[in-house]
Amino acid sequence: MGIITLTTDFGEKDHFVGAIKGAIYNELDDARIVDISHLVTPFNIPEAAYIIQNAYKSFPKGSIHIIGIDSELNPENKHIAVSLDDHYFICANNGIMSMICQEIVPEKIVEINIHDKIETSFPVLDVFVKVACHIARGGTLEVIGKVINTIKPIKNLVPYVNDEKNQIIGSVIYVDNYGNVVTNIKRKFFDNIQKTREYEISARNHKFKQIFKKYSDIVNFENEESKRNSDGKGLVVFNSSDYLEIAMYKSNWDNLGGASTLMGLRVMDTVTVNFT
Repeated sequence: MGIITLTTDFGEKDHFVGAIKGAIYNELDDARIVDISHLVTPFNIPEAAYIIQNAYKSFPKGSIHIIGIDSELNPENKHIAVSLDDHYFICANNGIMSMICQEIVPEKIVEINIHDKIETSFPVLDVFVKVACHIARGGTLEVIGKVINTIKPIKNLVPYVNDEKNQIIGSVIYVDNYGNVVTNIKRKFFDNIQKTREYEISARNHKFKQIFKKYSDIVNFENEESKRNSDGKGLVVFNSSDYLEIAMYKSNWDNLGGASTLMGLRVMDTVTVNFT
């Protein structure tokens, strides 16, 4: 039996996640369920897209990923099932899949059409679970939906580059558990525009002229004063997912604060790179 993952904005207090798992086990008693996250900021589609894009690749081929973010069915928010990179994704067609589909072409997309057989106000429980279990049993996508060719995009997913090719204007797409700020500027995109030129990265009134390979590179470990005073220093890295990230060394929400709080950076704020 394959793995079914769950990514939602349901939190951990309410009954929703437990009910979903119970429904899956009711249909597949030997199912293997893995929680990716249930703490996505409510209705935050770019945040959910970032999380699932960077989590799914660690799972075996054939895994099924239920994404419960902004999933209420309406004329502008249909439900889809996507076969991509030998994985399956079940979600609303609200842009969540566009970040992954930007890099990998889907093998098949269907618009789920089994709603006439199910009356529900909780589609993740009553629709997405049934679709996931159908796929887990070896069922085909065409049985639960009609094939479509496009999905809804996320706005501002790709950074803007000016005509002179000397400026990238990106935006914050995610704030992680440490308060580090992740932008939509990927390493390959940055390198293609930079072409070895010097640069300055600006976020609000903060400026950086160096991208470190890892967080601790900001510390001079041969200098005792540097070691003592490095906590809370701002820096820029390409994170483990190859996104440009503005961070604080050993940031801590309770004591030092993170890049988000100390620099006043929030999701959708602008981050600019100027090349000289």
